[in-house]
Amino acid sequence: MKQRSAVISIITVCCAFYLWELVNANIINDLALGSIDYLQYSHQWYRLFTVALMHDTSSTLPVHLAFNMMALHSLGTPVESILGKGRFLAIFFFSLLTGSLASTYFMAPGGASIGASGAIFGLFGAFVVLGRRMGADVRSTYVIIALNFAIGFTIGGVDWHAHLGGLLGGALITKVLLSLNASK
Repeated sequence: MKQRSAVISIITVCCAFYLWELVNANIINDLALGSIDYLQYSHQWYRLFTVALMHDTSSTLPVHLAFNMMALHSLGTPVESILGKGRFLAIFFFSLLTGSLASTYFMAPGGASIGASGAIFGLFGAFVVLGRRMGADVRSTYVIIALNFAIGFTIGGVDWHAHLGGLLGGALITKVLLSLNASK
């Protein structure tokens, strides 16, 4: 029997939490990322990871969730296929952590952030590192990253700090994982 991919498992969990949000909107208050001052005061460090479970439910369409899950599937599937489930999960969660740390550090007191895009931008970083390692032309990926940053700067409510932190974290952890693999 074929095992379910980690990508599909993460998408399933995120979609389940989205449905939970629709029934219980207060869950966002319990799981969204807060400022560094808030995290230090409350000791709710789990929010560095639970932020990825929350997505915007304010419109009638799940646009935020749909774009994040589509990107997760498009980027995560080849990364998982090339590196395996364990290394994919390491990249995803390390990128989520670095994106969340960048977000919370630069967040205004009383601010909040939601979404999995820090981890997804980490997959962009992994995609670039893997592509370059395999000799592929990654210019189109650079363009997509730049367009995503441009969109983030032009429309309100996008946490570009999380995007940048995740992108850098994803590239870094992928390089480390590849170098560890090469040294064996």
